[in-house]
Amino acid sequence: MTLQKVSQIFTKILLIGLRTKLFHIVLLAFFLTIGNQVVFGQEIKAIDSLKLNKKNTNDLSKFETKSDSVLSPKDSIAIIPKNDSIKKKPLLEGIVNRKAKDYEKIDQKKKQVTLYNQAELYYTDIELKAGIIVFDYDKDEVYAGRIKDSLGKYTQYPIFKQGSNVVEPDSIRFNFKTKKALIWNSRTQQGEMNIKAEISKRENDSVYFMKNARITTSKNIDDPEYYFLVRKIKFVPKKKVVAGLTNLYIADVPTPIGLPFAYFPMTEESISGFIMPTPGQSNRQGYFLQNGGYYFALSDNYDLAILGDYFTNGSYALRGESSYAKRYKFNGRVNVRFENNIESERGFPDYAVSRQYNIQWSHNQDPKASADSRFGASVNLGSSQFFRQSLNLANIGATLNNNLSSSVSYSKTFQTVPQVNVSLSATHNQNTNTQQINMTLPTLQASVDRIFPFASDDAPKKGFIKNINLQYNLRGENRISTVDSLFFKPQMFRDAKTGFQHSIPLSTNFKVFKYFSVTTSANYEEIWTLNTIDKKFDNLENRVITNDLKGFDAYRTYNFNSSIGTTIYGTFEFGEDKKIQAIRHVMRPSLSYSYVPSFDQYYDTYAIDATGNNFADFTRFEGSIFGVPSNNFASNLGFNISNTFEAKVRDDKSKKGETKKVMLLNNFNFSTNYNLAADSLKLAPFRLSGGTLLFNQKMNINFGTTLDPYAIDNAGRRIEKFNIDNNGSLLRMTSANLTINYSFSSTELKNGSKPESEQTAMNGGREDGLFGTAVDISDSRQSLFNKNKDNEEEKSNNEWYSTELPWDFQLAYSITYNNSNRQNEISSQSVMVNGNIELAPRWKVGLSSGYDFKQKGVTFTQFRFERDLESWRMSFNWVPYGPNAYWGFFIGITSSVLSDIKWEKRNVPDRVFR
Repeated sequence: MTLQKVSQIFTKILLIGLRTKLFHIVLLAFFLTIGNQVVFGQEIKAIDSLKLNKKNTNDLSKFETKSDSVLSPKDSIAIIPKNDSIKKKPLLEGIVNRKAKDYEKIDQKKKQVTLYNQAELYYTDIELKAGIIVFDYDKDEVYAGRIKDSLGKYTQYPIFKQGSNVVEPDSIRFNFKTKKALIWNSRTQQGEMNIKAEISKRENDSVYFMKNARITTSKNIDDPEYYFLVRKIKFVPKKKVVAGLTNLYIADVPTPIGLPFAYFPMTEESISGFIMPTPGQSNRQGYFLQNGGYYFALSDNYDLAILGDYFTNGSYALRGESSYAKRYKFNGRVNVRFENNIESERGFPDYAVSRQYNIQWSHNQDPKASADSRFGASVNLGSSQFFRQSLNLANIGATLNNNLSSSVSYSKTFQTVPQVNVSLSATHNQNTNTQQINMTLPTLQASVDRIFPFASDDAPKKGFIKNINLQYNLRGENRISTVDSLFFKPQMFRDAKTGFQHSIPLSTNFKVFKYFSVTTSANYEEIWTLNTIDKKFDNLENRVITNDLKGFDAYRTYNFNSSIGTTIYGTFEFGEDKKIQAIRHVMRPSLSYSYVPSFDQYYDTYAIDATGNNFADFTRFEGSIFGVPSNNFASNLGFNISNTFEAKVRDDKSKKGETKKVMLLNNFNFSTNYNLAADSLKLAPFRLSGGTLLFNQKMNINFGTTLDPYAIDNAGRRIEKFNIDNNGSLLRMTSANLTINYSFSSTELKNGSKPESEQTAMNGGREDGLFGTAVDISDSRQSLFNKNKDNEEEKSNNEWYSTELPWDFQLAYSITYNNSNRQNEISSQSVMVNGNIELAPRWKVGLSSGYDFKQKGVTFTQFRFERDLESWRMSFNWVPYGPNAYWGFFIGITSSVLSDIKWEKRNVPDRVFR
């Protein structure tokens, strides 16, 4: 059949069927007859797929469109020739889920679905929430916007989320097919950066174009205290922001600070990069660039920063800082510092060069890592004068400390029967005044748990026999004593002393007369040593010469101890109608006896002069690190009594009339001993000591004194004559001490927010700030007050007129009295204070100072001022006098992303290198 004949037949049928109701049926049958396909438009299928359950319009509905052809309003059908082949694909890649609180409205004429109030729409990895959502299923587009509440205020701003990227605009228009979007007043957060743009165009999943955007680190993105206004932006989420003309605005006021273009990194991972140095000037070292270097983001578990300083007079410093961590395993931090400081000019008499170094390492093992083994480290070693001569102000808190200490240890527990514990450690102690260094490299300790040979594991251990137990302890040390100049040089290791101490304590305990506890023990010790001495008189040099001998030697000792004690309770009642209803006294007296025989077999004699008639005793084990065997027989009887006093006080705050306990004296102890084997001076001095906590356990008071019953001669030696018989008092006070520590605050230090400085403590200073706080000039963004800013931001920003002024205060008072040789003097007396007060929610002032009553002078003093400008911080730190005299001013952005946007000025202290 030709095409012309088909056309003629079709024309006749059309003329006849125009007036009949069967026109559409005949027309459809005709097309089916001639073998062509008829496809109805999108409108019919879309309407069929959007039928709602009228009984419950709030149920989550689903719709899916399977046709990929979209007809214009004028077209209702499309004719496709039989010879053409197409593959039908769904218009959308997934099912669109939607719901709304108030209603869902379908407009079949406009081909739109409207969701109102708490509207939600989900499509593949896209989530959209808003006050109103309009879905145009004809154009495959969705529009979301905000709505007004009863007060006319806009609420329910749209939240567009795809994957981990979140955008919070005023309104958004999104096309499901092209994945493009047009966004008005978009708000997004990328790491520490917040971006708000007037108009944003989403090109695809990874590229956005923005116009008139604000970039800031302020948390208040709608009204930031500062922002960078950028005219045009290309934004790649989690990667970068490439900007055009950029200006800095502060409080909506434009500043002359601007750039023709800018690049902002946007990444949630650490990246390597340069660290910009800080310029400055020193009176002795000249101009400098300080704390510049490079940061290496090596992995998610560890990093490295290499920093350096350079001064125009030739001084320089290098520092390496690294942090590492593995979740549920361990974490740590390593700092290595070296400084080459030069004073004056070469050729001048005051020219000096000082090379100092310091190594710090802290390692903490997570308790979950292992139940049977543990490794830890706290290392702070280096040159004795490092903290006093360093130009890095992070060391201020440590300049007043005269001791550096380190410890590295590993311990292992073997779950055997009996249990065995083994530990290996290395320790270091350094006096920065005398430059004396004492080390144990290493120390081996091993112990076997108690063994009860006369009692089974399950049976109760009662009585003298069943309570007999013994242990085995081993301690081995390689002890080194050297000075700063010989540290880690060959001579240091040649002077090392090595020894082992074996001990087997055997003990038991039992009760007598029901109320008395008796403890008896015997201890056997065996000392192995590789260092001994020999003494002899040299006639040529006319003096006694001591020779150090290398080789194995050993000695053995034993002793016996026994004690008996009880506990006595006493209560003094005052009546329930009194404020103090009762006082409870607990007294624990004890009587002890110790026996140590004389081991004179380990002693020899040597001539002390050329005549050979005068001799003195010595033992070859004087070089042993575990002491020497005793050559004096000792039989001591000791007496000790400890007391505690506690009051029962009516609680006025209790509505039920309940009472509370108040500790009056935590401890009050008295002790002395009597040597039964001594020929004279048998009675030892009496020792009194005590301590208590007052003011809700905020004030800690400790005191002690020593009382001697014997008199002394003109040389200060004790004589066999009681002091009362020498026209003196019954007891002679030879020394006394008192310490008071008081720490309190307006907030009672809630959540344990103590004013502590981690870097100050790591350098060897005090954590409580009584010696001032460390000022790390390599990172001035850190607060001087060591507060947790996240906790502070919980306060309302509107509390500008709060009547509360948060503050904290620490006080330490110490006094020591000495009268050992009738000097009757106060040997030391000082007071130290540290306080901080928050004058306003963002204004803080702090002071650390003290006074030495003995030297009659003010101790180290530090003033701290800080203004929290939300995203910025302004601070002023001032040490007015002394060798650490210093002042520094800083204002800058606290975010690490924009840490180079700052201005700081400081006057570093002048160091004298000797």
